[in-house]
Amino acid sequence: MDDHLLGWLRTLEEDRLGRILANRPDAIAAPWPRRLDTLAQRLGNGFAVMEAMRGLPLPCLELAQACLALRETTPERLAAFVGVPAAELTPWLDRLYDHALAWPGADGVVHLADGVARWWTAPLGLGEPLDHYLNSWTISNDMLRALARNLGLPPHGNKRRTIARAAETLGDPDRLDALLRDAPDGTRPLLDGFAWDGPVRDVEGGRFVMPGTPEKWAADHGLLYRPSWHVAEMPREVALCLRGPSYHPPFTPDAPEIAALPVDPEEADHLMTLAAPHVVERCAALLDNTSKVPLPLLKTGGVGVREVRRVAKETGCDEDETRLLLEICAVARLLAWDEQSAGMVPTERYDRWRLDEGSARLRVLLSAWWRMERSSLRKIDGKYGTVLGDDQSGSAVARVRRAVLSALTALPSGTAFAGQSGLVRNVHWNAPLLDQALLAECAPAVLAEARLLGLLANDTLTDLGRALAGLAASAGDENDDTVPLVEHDPALVEASTRALASVRRSALFGPDLTAVVTGPPSAELAALLDRVAERESRGAASVWRFSTESLRRALDRGFDADELLDELAGVGTIPQPLEYLVRDTARRHGEVTVSTVGCVVQASDSALLSEIASHRRLARLGLRLLAPTVLVSSVGPEPTLAALRENGYSPVAVSDTGEIAIHRTRAAEPRNGKLILLPGGQVAELSDFAAPHHAFAEPAPDPHEHARRLIAAGQNANEQNGRTWAVIGRMATRLATAQQSLLGFVVDRGVRAGITLTDGLTATISHGELRGGVLDAWCEEAGDYLEFPLAEIVEVRGAY
Repeated sequence: MDDHLLGWLRTLEEDRLGRILANRPDAIAAPWPRRLDTLAQRLGNGFAVMEAMRGLPLPCLELAQACLALRETTPERLAAFVGVPAAELTPWLDRLYDHALAWPGADGVVHLADGVARWWTAPLGLGEPLDHYLNSWTISNDMLRALARNLGLPPHGNKRRTIARAAETLGDPDRLDALLRDAPDGTRPLLDGFAWDGPVRDVEGGRFVMPGTPEKWAADHGLLYRPSWHVAEMPREVALCLRGPSYHPPFTPDAPEIAALPVDPEEADHLMTLAAPHVVERCAALLDNTSKVPLPLLKTGGVGVREVRRVAKETGCDEDETRLLLEICAVARLLAWDEQSAGMVPTERYDRWRLDEGSARLRVLLSAWWRMERSSLRKIDGKYGTVLGDDQSGSAVARVRRAVLSALTALPSGTAFAGQSGLVRNVHWNAPLLDQALLAECAPAVLAEARLLGLLANDTLTDLGRALAGLAASAGDENDDTVPLVEHDPALVEASTRALASVRRSALFGPDLTAVVTGPPSAELAALLDRVAERESRGAASVWRFSTESLRRALDRGFDADELLDELAGVGTIPQPLEYLVRDTARRHGEVTVSTVGCVVQASDSALLSEIASHRRLARLGLRLLAPTVLVSSVGPEPTLAALRENGYSPVAVSDTGEIAIHRTRAAEPRNGKLILLPGGQVAELSDFAAPHHAFAEPAPDPHEHARRLIAAGQNANEQNGRTWAVIGRMATRLATAQQSLLGFVVDRGVRAGITLTDGLTATISHGELRGGVLDAWCEEAGDYLEFPLAEIVEVRGAY
């Protein structure tokens, strides 16, 4: 923890501290801190600092890098360094302060969080400070005295003073320029190469020991240092002097403009209402297809191109749609690997998803795409990647997706971006830590995927796209099993409901045996017509054609003529030719029958099979003798095997692949812990409690309200110091001394520990505070702060 940061936090008013907590949701994520020192630890965490930096625009990071290049940086020195008035830096410095990535010291010096420096190993292309080299163990006192003589400095004095004199000389542009007048020919070009293209460069080591060479002269005068024989480095102060007073690091306060064109908002809205229901409908068709024919994976992982094309053909999707929806369904946990089926099949979540209303189903898909860590339509060397294969870019792809859509929100409603290159430059300004090559590679794929999902139309964001783009901070992770908050965001709920408001739930049946839907069909209507007819076209109007073959397929699935006619009559008026076709197909259906059996029992001994067929205790299996060595059972293989074994026989199972079955696999569902919070602050223990599908994390407190509590807690902190061990020793009398000490660390240092109460209840706690004879601590199982009486704690153990 940075003591400067903690000291600054203690000086803040509620407004600025509230802004910091709002900008850094990681700092008040559960278990939310209740002391400023705990908050400072979170704000200074290296990983958290890096995530906060990802959300800052280019000017903030340019200033942070410039601060790293200077010493004792004040806003005035920083403004002079970048060559702009100090007033222009103020909003960007404030933004760094509001993210606790930088803060002003009492002396006006700008301090940076330790994690900021880890991103730039050589800020502005500059090396380490001079004292880093001079304080190295490789520099002896004799070498320092020799350096002082070469620089014209007094060689006597202690090491610290000699280093200070040398740094002052080499950091002064005038004195360095005077020193270089006596340098050998070729020294200035050598040093300029390190100053502008360094700070580390490969060199010829022998020239550093050869008298009269520029390399040896530069090393003897402290301008270059060699960590190894063929590598040399230039100190930061020397490089800045060589760049000269006219050098200013880049500072880009204005975002690149996105060229825009006017578009018709009503047309974009219409395209959204066509695309959104189409996504839900095609996703249902794709999952229904995989329930009948499990989707196999390649030995190297992922779904092969041949399988993607097969699914696309059988479901009426194009190949791009199929690629995208397969990956979205996998992230949404609607599709998963099933070992028994040896393929990807729908999960039990799909059964729940298909019963939801259309807008809820759409939000599940959009939420999955929003956090998906691969790009379905990204091309590498002109080729798509493997569907559901490994993507080495991982979470960076998800960040690119969110950055692209967020940049489009800057365009006013009714305008579209005119060029992709301008959009990419603007995205880079808003998210400069994104890999530029990955951004340029993924941006076209992100836009194409957004068009397929109804988020982008005519190169402008639709209402659905704007609602989703505003949820970048709560997108979640691809590995999240719980329902993310994105799916239940009020703005996205409203937009998705409107996007599906124009779906058609009825069809026009023609005497030419066609059904026409003038608009986007609902998923239920599309499923009905797909079941009984062949789709001929889709778009603003979709057309299905009835035929003997299509109706026979429906009858094969167990429907009869009256049932089909009733369902069709529920969505439109049935013409007489269609009714005749349905009834005529049903009349001929079943002229040839094929019996279905549960399983087949075979044996080489015909007498043994005859014995089994006549066994009274096996009558419930409905056994029939088809041939002397073939017996069929009316029930499945598992109960048949169990019954035969129960009655003294020793059957073995043989795989049967002659029947198409509907497969389901159980997706891993999140589990709740043992404790659940009840009204009144009570807790109850639930054994084997499965969390519901719609599981939410405990919401974090309001940033400004929590800032007020933190300030109040900081004012009362001195009253609590020194009381921890006395209170625990007096009140937690059931604990051994070592366990009392561990409980004290839960209070003073926020460590995790497991506790057991007198009634056998167990909990994992951390971040505790003492309130009289009660320990108020974060309970991981309950997801909240709970109170545990010290006198009722019978055991404390470490939790790792």
